[in-house]
Amino acid sequence: MINCIGKDDKLGLRINKDFFIHNLKKSNYDKLVSEILNFLKNHHAKIDQTFSVIVNQGPGSFSGIRTALSIAKGLEISKKVKIFGYKNEDLKQFDLENIEKLLEKNLFEKNLIKPIYLS
Repeated sequence: MINCIGKDDKLGLRINKDFFIHNLKKSNYDKLVSEILNFLKNHHAKIDQTFSVIVNQGPGSFSGIRTALSIAKGLEISKKVKIFGYKNEDLKQFDLENIEKLLEKNLFEKNLIKPIYLS
């Protein structure tokens, strides 16, 4: 899960029943790919066709959202992962319980290119 909207940016990773969170340094999007890869490596996550990437579509920072979307699309093309998006207001808190509520309410979108930027 990639949450890069310019405030309280985080990565989330669910492996089986465990959920890991990595807090990102503010506006350091040029190193986001490296941070994601290190986060996945540290938790021995395998990126393949069974992997899904969920991206916060905003509203939020233009550069953060575009970077996150670009990384997700790159993984979709190169590793055949599934990608989904959600709106920031739909996730009350960045934890497994609230993410599962998004799933239950079917609030994930498959059509990712609908970001909402703040001006």
